[in-house]
Amino acid sequence: MHGTAAPSVRTVTSQEAQATPQLSAVTASARRRAAGVATILGSSASNQTGAAIGALAFPAIGPVGVVAVRQLVTAAVLVPVVRPRLRSMSGAQLRPVLGLAVAFGVMNLCLYTAIERIGLGLAVTLEFLGPLAVAIGASRRAVDALGALLAAIGVVVLVDPGPSSDVAGIAAALTAALAWAAYILLNRDLGRRLPGLQGTAAASLAAATVWLPIAVWWFVSNPPTPMAVLLATVCAVMASVVPFVADLSALRRVPAGLFGTLTSVNPIWAALAGWLVLQQALTAAQWMGITMIVAGNAAVTTASFLRAGPSRTRSARPAGS
Repeated sequence: MHGTAAPSVRTVTSQEAQATPQLSAVTASARRRAAGVATILGSSASNQTGAAIGALAFPAIGPVGVVAVRQLVTAAVLVPVVRPRLRSMSGAQLRPVLGLAVAFGVMNLCLYTAIERIGLGLAVTLEFLGPLAVAIGASRRAVDALGALLAAIGVVVLVDPGPSSDVAGIAAALTAALAWAAYILLNRDLGRRLPGLQGTAAASLAAATVWLPIAVWWFVSNPPTPMAVLLATVCAVMASVVPFVADLSALRRVPAGLFGTLTSVNPIWAALAGWLVLQQALTAAQWMGITMIVAGNAAVTTASFLRAGPSRTRSARPAGS
């Protein structure tokens, strides 16, 4: 009677054992980047919806009033929840906090001023030059630059900016572009220097401190209606609080260049909101612009994921596999 043959047991080599945690790290990195991309898309959708709601308050309180409410409400929401420890922050931590506060206020005020003077299309197109510069400046490969440029062309096709001789309006839009670029870089720096939402809350407090006297002066001169204040408050939550928190979270997960390119989806959300909510039909050219923006973003995002994975995966494979 023959004994039952024992099943063969394959010995795991040391190289394979080392590869397992490395492959897990690659998977975790890809998941973090995917979460960052999703966060950016959600942030931009909230931002554009909130901005559309805030625009409804322009006739009553103007751009200055809307921006003032945005700054004050943002601080009123974030500061009590986060409780930033300002006294324990070093000078190296406080500098980007103050810079972010300035960038955030300038970005919103200049954009709204530009929209009033030169129209939404040209203002949005010029403002996008800021994140586009960040995306191209951070690109290390041709596909990044080409994807960013394709998205930029798509923005121009989508919003169809017209000519303008309003130098002040153009200057305001370009200032907003510089402020948006600074916002991206400073937000990423804050994410590295301070834990959680400490930097975001501190920046909102600094901005509110500057805007409080402006708000008092403005609303004494231009008494707001309750509906205008309500609209501006909803705008503050959707277009300031949510993006402020989401952008910081995203910049801890994705490179600044990828973030800059993905911001080109903002005009898409604005156009779709006008189509769905305001029944403003999109033309064939606008759909073409949307397609170009999506294609540019897809190219850069896909390349980013491939760079985050294959090179590390190859190095994680055991020799001879």
